[in-house]
Amino acid sequence: MRRALCIAQREYLASVKTKGFLIGLLVAPLLMFGSGIAMIFLRSEVDVNDKRVAVLDRSGRLADALVRTATNRNAAEVVDTKTGKKVKPAYLLDPVTAADHELPAQRLALSDRVRRGELHAFVEIGPEIVQPGTNVESARITYHAKAAALDDLRRWLESPINNELRRLRLAEAGIEESRVTNLFRWHGVEAMGLVAADGGTGEVAQARRSSEIEAVAVPIVSVVLTFMMVMMGASPLLGTVMEEKGLRVTEVLLGCATPFEMMLGKLLGSVGVALTGATFYLAATSFVLLQLGAFGFFPLGLVPWFLLYVVLAILMVGALSAALGSTCNDAKDAQNLALPALLPVLLPMFILGPVLKEPHSSFAFWSSFVPPFTPMLMLLRQSTPGGVPFWQPCVGLAGMLVFTWLAVFAAARVFRIGLLAQGKAPGLGTILRWAIRG
Repeated sequence: MRRALCIAQREYLASVKTKGFLIGLLVAPLLMFGSGIAMIFLRSEVDVNDKRVAVLDRSGRLADALVRTATNRNAAEVVDTKTGKKVKPAYLLDPVTAADHELPAQRLALSDRVRRGELHAFVEIGPEIVQPGTNVESARITYHAKAAALDDLRRWLESPINNELRRLRLAEAGIEESRVTNLFRWHGVEAMGLVAADGGTGEVAQARRSSEIEAVAVPIVSVVLTFMMVMMGASPLLGTVMEEKGLRVTEVLLGCATPFEMMLGKLLGSVGVALTGATFYLAATSFVLLQLGAFGFFPLGLVPWFLLYVVLAILMVGALSAALGSTCNDAKDAQNLALPALLPVLLPMFILGPVLKEPHSSFAFWSSFVPPFTPMLMLLRQSTPGGVPFWQPCVGLAGMLVFTWLAVFAAARVFRIGLLAQGKAPGLGTILRWAIRG
C-alpha cells in the first residue's frame, strides 16, 4: 500500500503542478456553460435595426389594427425615455392588397423582396380568419421570413392578431367587449412546493414557490460538474499509461511495485486531482452565490453524495481507461479505445432530459440503479425539488461499490497482462478474455 501511495503522490503532483491543470480549471466551465454565460451577458445586445413587414391580409379586416398596434408599440418601447437610446427595433407594417387570382406570383414577389433585404418578412392572413369554416387553409395565418421559427416579431404578432379577432367576433355577435372583460382574463398556474408542518410546533407552514433554478439549474450543474470531474480525473489515464508503456517506464516501475499497486496508485492520484478540482469549483460557486445573495440555492446536503459519486465514478472509469491504455502500443490504438473507455459517462448524458422531466417515473427510478449510470442519474434525481427517499441513494451507492470493485478487479487483470504485451494490439474479445480469466 505504501508503494501505491507513493505512485499516487507522484501522479497527483505531476498533474496539479502543471500550468495546463490551472488553465483547465478555468477553461472547463467555459466549455460546459459558455453558451449560457454568453446569453446572460449578451441579453441586452439586441438588433435595433427597423424591421419592415408586409401584411397580406386576404380578409381585409386585420391589417389596419395591426398597423395601429405596431405604431403604438414603436412610440412606447423603441426608445429609452431616460437615455434617449434606441433599445428595440421598430416594427414597420405595410398592408398589401391581396390579389387572389395572382396569389402564387404575389407570394413569390414578396419572398424575393425578403431575399433582397427590402423586407424583413411578410405575413399572410386567410380570408376566413374571423369566422373559420371547414376550410382550414382559408383560416391560416402564415409568417414568411429567412428565420421564421425563432423570430421575435412572429411571436409579437400573435397577441395583436388574436386581440383584434376577439373584438371582431364579439362585435359580430352583438356583444360589447367592456361587458365581458373577465371572460378573456388569462390566469397562469403558479409552481409551488408541498405544504409541510413544523416538526416542533406542528404549525402548518405556507408552501414555497418552486424556482426554475432549483428545478433545472441545480440538477444540470450537479451532473455537469460530475462529468467534468470524471473527465479531469479518469480520462487522461488511457493516454498516460499508453505513453509510459511505449517509453518503457512501466518496466522500470515493475521492478519496485506490482501491477496492481501501479494501477491503484494511478487511480488514487486521479481521485486526488478530481477532488482538488471539485473543491475549487464548490468554493467558487459558494463565493458567487454569497455575492449574489442566493446562497440558499446551494444544495449543501448533496455535497457528500456528490463527492462519493465522483470518487466511485473515477475509480470505475479510471480503471477501465488504465486497463485499455495498457493494451495500446501507440496513439492510434489509444484513439480507437477512447470512446469505449468513456461510454460509462457518456451514455447517461443521453437520457438526462427524460429523467429531469420525470425524476420519479419508473424509467428514471430503474435507470438510476444501473451502476454505471448511478453517479449522474441518482445525483440528478436527488437534486430535483423534493429529492428522493433516503434509501434509494443508499441502495444505489451499495450497487455502485460492488460494481466498482468488480471493475477494478477485472481491470487489474487486463492491466497486468497488457503492460508487458507487445506486438499487435489485442481486440476487444481478447481484452474481455483477459478480464475474465486473468
